[in-house]
Amino acid sequence: MADQPAQRPSRPSDIARAALDAARAASAARPRPTRRRVAGPRRSWSGPHPGADDPQTLGSLVDSLVSAEDWSERTKVGSVFGRWDALVGADIAAHCAPQSLSEGELTVVAESTAWATQLRMMAPTILGKLHNQVGGDVVTRLRVVGPTAPSWKKGPRTVRGRGPRDTYG
Repeated sequence: MADQPAQRPSRPSDIARAALDAARAASAARPRPTRRRVAGPRRSWSGPHPGADDPQTLGSLVDSLVSAEDWSERTKVGSVFGRWDALVGADIAAHCAPQSLSEGELTVVAESTAWATQLRMMAPTILGKLHNQVGGDVVTRLRVVGPTAPSWKKGPRTVRGRGPRDTYG
């Protein structure tokens, strides 16, 4: 039987089987590439609790960005101005507004001199509220100023004297 020449398949199914056998033999003869491991840890499933690759809330993403970029001090300063009504209360906030915050000193402008005096007496209470809700290192001193008088200066040059009042009647 070994001396006989290979017979040609006569049916279509025999032709398909011969082609499949030839393809398998060619595939087995090819050298297999070695798989390279991709750098990094092997992926593991997070299980029933949320993982870092699961959808996150916007608030948690912003908090992680603030801590990663070290913006916590700036956000605390911004929260003093942005949440002034909630920090000191609506009745106090209706009569004063924060103007500037530099080197721990918060400058507050009152709507009248009476409110400025009242706020100066309430300064320890207001500072206590700010320490509890914002943090102790953001606002260390409170400077209360009253309303300012209107300025008669309208340009870069001024003249000494009483100003526009010296020409009245």
